[in-house]
Amino acid sequence: MPTLKIHNPATGALLVEPNADDAASVAAKAAAARAAQPAWASVPLAEKLAVVQRFRAGVVAELDALATTLTMEMGKPIAQARNELNGLLPRIDFFLEQTEASIRDEHVFDGGGMHEQITHIPLGVVANISAWNYPWFVGCNVIVPALLTGNAVLYKPSEHATLTGQHITRLLHAAGVPAAVMQCLVGAGEVGSALLAQRLDGVFFTGSHATGVRIAQAVAPKLLKLQLELGGKDPVYVRADADPLSAAEGLADGAMYNTGQSCCSVERIYVHESLHDAFVERFVATVKGMRMGDPLQGDTYIGAVTRAPQLAVLQAQVDDAVAKGATLHCGGRSRPGPGHWFEPTVLTGVNHTMEVMREESFGPIIGIQKVRGDDEAIALMNDTRYGLTAGVYTRDEAKARELLAQVNAGTVYWNCCDRVSPRLPWSGHGDSGVGLTLSTYGIQAFTRPKAWHLRQP
Repeated sequence: MPTLKIHNPATGALLVEPNADDAASVAAKAAAARAAQPAWASVPLAEKLAVVQRFRAGVVAELDALATTLTMEMGKPIAQARNELNGLLPRIDFFLEQTEASIRDEHVFDGGGMHEQITHIPLGVVANISAWNYPWFVGCNVIVPALLTGNAVLYKPSEHATLTGQHITRLLHAAGVPAAVMQCLVGAGEVGSALLAQRLDGVFFTGSHATGVRIAQAVAPKLLKLQLELGGKDPVYVRADADPLSAAEGLADGAMYNTGQSCCSVERIYVHESLHDAFVERFVATVKGMRMGDPLQGDTYIGAVTRAPQLAVLQAQVDDAVAKGATLHCGGRSRPGPGHWFEPTVLTGVNHTMEVMREESFGPIIGIQKVRGDDEAIALMNDTRYGLTAGVYTRDEAKARELLAQVNAGTVYWNCCDRVSPRLPWSGHGDSGVGLTLSTYGIQAFTRPKAWHLRQP
């Protein structure tokens, strides 16, 4: 039987070597899910809601231990791991509160003996190929509404968050989800490929653009529901009337939180020339004050980089920028091991010839570019193949709305950043992906509408 080696990215130590799936076990799990799904779909919604409520209680009961596991396997600072779990609870509450209304039968016409209505039926068996950077958030954005709407879930957590994925599955089983309805697949890319070869009714993926394209190509002949959340190169503009000091502190957090490993991390900053120097001074001071170290220590802010190959990507972006004239204010290099560490890095004097302003960094580095005004800022913000989030810092709400309306992004922010709400859809433009999760639309995404034409005899 194959196994998967799980290492602590902060120390390099081998944590555990669990058994992994292969093509045969993936096929068996898919067949079991297909057989079990109709019975789960027939369970009254009130009972499904009670199951998810028990799952929520299980998370609360084990929160500290679950946070420690997350920190050990992906390097997230322990305070931020607890934040993720605490932040999961209101997301679960949203699904508990909104699912019934979101999938209620809709009676849209009644006249002349004809009645028309819309019902929402489950997709069937859905695959959730999930991410490691926020495994509780990203996984449950799919798993919880999928189960509540009557689907079976084949869940492949990232190999860098396997233990967390197994805990999610264990807690759902303990809460009352049948084992065949919610199944965890353990392994790396080859297990994901085996999953995509199965008979599925939906595929929900969060990860890199390159992998997303491969998934889309693989499932295109199946004509199934596909959702791809593929990250971004998220820009923020600090306008001339903004408070440069508070903007700098907020954006430093937005760029460096979770060691910069968030799809909505701030990745490009454009600052009006009149504020640039004051903004940079406070930004650099804030970043220099962020403690990098043992992720299990409560005051650690910068943890390990989860994937070792990303260190070379970050170094290449820094070296490219400096070679083309950028100024390095802090960081700019890997820290010697054990483990995978990259110092929080701030670059100014950047421009769009540099990779750091064009390609996703997914690490603790940021480029800050001086601009002359609104038109230049908007043009630069839209000079990207991505379109996940974008923000503007200004005192003028009307101007913020005007500017943000011009930005190609699925989510926009005024005087905030790096924020996700269960009440709002999470979607992207361009290479940031297709489809959505969250909001009532993200509940209906796990159903297909059925149109009823009913004529009285």
